Amino acid sequence: MPEELFDVVDADDRVIEVLPRSVVHARNLLHRAVHVFVFNSRGELLIQLRSATKDESPLTYTSSASGHVSAGESYAATAPRELWEEVGLKSPLHFVTKLPASPDLAHEHTVLYETICDDTPTADPIECESVEWTTLADLDVRMESHLERFSWPFVTLYRWYRRHWQPPIPRLP
Repeated sequence: MPEELFDVVDADDRVIEVLPRSVVHARNLLHRAVHVFVFNSRGELLIQLRSATKDESPLTYTSSASGHVSAGESYAATAPRELWEEVGLKSPLHFVTKLPASPDLAHEHTVLYETICDDTPTADPIECESVEWTTLADLDVRMESHLERFSWPFVTLYRWYRRHWQPPIPRLP
């Protein structure tokens, strides 16, 4: 299988070249990613434990779904693809924010989306060891006591989310 190609971007998220994933990561070049926070109707957040085979942050907890934006792909096209590939969910996504690339975000301009979905997630074993629903209050405690168990991009996004955003209000049928 050929290596993924990423758009290398500048500080303003303008494409400057296209390079293979390994080169982009080895040189810490700026590129693009998405994260999705999936809530259920009880207000719990779906988090995943990354697979042991992941090349970055293996066996750490992260967003419900996340991934790189492929060369020529948009953030909006990447998010539902990643949600389906990683946890087998399809749900309307809502834009939350875009954070600029930084070391804390793995040199990725990152767009965060959210959704409410009560479907049962199915973790792709190549991507995830497991998935679980958790309350935000429980997640706050877990992060405070075991920060090393979470991927740094997820910690950065989650902290931003808790300071600046309110979880979606579940819609009753």
